[in-house]
Amino acid sequence: MPLLTPATIPAILPWNVIRVKAPDAWARTRGKSINVAILDTGIANHPDLNIAGGINTINGGSYADDNGHGTHVAGIVAAAGRAGKSLGTAPEVNLYAVKALNEDGEGFVSDIIEGINWCVKNRMNVINMSFGVLGSESSDTLHNAIKRAAKQGILIVASAGNEGRSSGVIDEPASFKETIAVAATTKTNKIATFSSRGSGISVSAPGENILSTWLGGKYEKLSGTSMASPHVAGGAALLLAGKPGISPYAVKTRLQKKALKLNNYSSLAQGAGLMQLDHIFRA
Repeated sequence: MPLLTPATIPAILPWNVIRVKAPDAWARTRGKSINVAILDTGIANHPDLNIAGGINTINGGSYADDNGHGTHVAGIVAAAGRAGKSLGTAPEVNLYAVKALNEDGEGFVSDIIEGINWCVKNRMNVINMSFGVLGSESSDTLHNAIKRAAKQGILIVASAGNEGRSSGVIDEPASFKETIAVAATTKTNKIATFSSRGSGISVSAPGENILSTWLGGKYEKLSGTSMASPHVAGGAALLLAGKPGISPYAVKTRLQKKALKLNNYSSLAQGAGLMQLDHIFRA
């Protein structure tokens, strides 16, 4: 990857990666050696993405994305910046596609659990889950799978949900205490109107009009807490790479401690605040 200079940074980096101050952490690491799984609709081949491997838990077929969502999420974590369009938060991680959601972005809890189990078996360090599970019938089985992954030292990041100000609760699996639950912010450092409110939010990250990788080698702008979560997955990967041996709990605590508290919002909307990566390696 070419060295970033002040002259090239503005052209490559979108506002959202600058806003979480990821470039300030890159002097120490860009996430190399950390395995990040995107548990989603798969990841499509793209000039800006280096896919290390993956699995399709739906039918055992290709883990290529046939929806777009997973590819977009993956780029926010790890886009390589080759086309000058964007760089991900942690552009040198090992990126894995865990396709558990279909072309409509829907899936069964059993396929999600199979994906989590694959992540445990294949020694993932971080799992990003930019989705919410509807209904409560299977929440215990999902929660138990996440507990098992957390006990193996895997850091799990999840989107809070897009139900807005009156939601009162955040989505599962973000509501499980073993995850880092992420709310969405705007370019003006406000909590996005669509971002769910409720107890359990850990931190916030940009989630409105986020440019990232898309199907067919393209780029698209999307909004949602789905876009906020991978910023934090990438930030967590940087911390894991820069401080080998740090525990998932310590990662979560440190990201919260270094976050920027946003004015006029309670912790039910923003958690500890907007993730900031410029001082994450300092005590």
